[in-house]
Amino acid sequence: MIPPGGSRATPWPPEAESLAAHVAQAVRQIAVHYGLWLAEAAHQFGPETAVAMESRVGDAYLPLLTRRIERALGLGGDVGTLLAGLGTERLEALLDALSVSWLAADGVWFREVEDARGMHDAKRVNDSCWSRLGYYEAVRARAALGLPERGGLAALRAAFGARLVSRVNAWDIVEETDDSFVFRIVRCRVQSSRTRQGLPPYPCISGGTVEYTAFAAGIDPDIRVACVSCPPEISREDCACAWRFSLPR
Repeated sequence: MIPPGGSRATPWPPEAESLAAHVAQAVRQIAVHYGLWLAEAAHQFGPETAVAMESRVGDAYLPLLTRRIERALGLGGDVGTLLAGLGTERLEALLDALSVSWLAADGVWFREVEDARGMHDAKRVNDSCWSRLGYYEAVRARAALGLPERGGLAALRAAFGARLVSRVNAWDIVEETDDSFVFRIVRCRVQSSRTRQGLPPYPCISGGTVEYTAFAAGIDPDIRVACVSCPPEISREDCACAWRFSLPR
């Protein structure tokens, strides 16, 4: 829009700005529709079957999408090659921006449900989403890293680094034994933000329990998860939260 008495800030004609808005809306609708299919498949057939379906759907759909974008924009190479041409530093920055934006979408959804329906419903929706996302991320991490099924704690340790949230929060693994280790979120973006706003820690133990249980199950169903410290049950001050992953002896 042109401000009263002002001039257009960009040289683009109104038609181009309108089309750009339609392009953004198309991307949004693709994301929403794709997510609705996955969510309904999980509802109808269970999360494990739905994630297996999504693996095949994603492998078939992404090449179709990228080829159409390449043709539409007259690109001289494929999208993957063009992205790689950005170089390591810019790709790292882009991946960080996408990771933070993903977490921001989660936060905006939580706040909307909380404002509309209250904390109980917000936590209920949040925990259900994270239980499914945790399993999905584990399956995708296994595929991306070539991890074996039932790869135990070694596979789980490797998979943690492939998660988007690993680029958002500072984390480490401590207290390792032959059959267990403790995973810590050292600095949590969400909790740090609440601290800056003078708010108490968000009571995320229920969400963390379903998230990490689902993630571990996607790597190796034999792995067990136990909360060591997480709001509101804080037992250590060296981290935002801590979780013990173990295999039965």
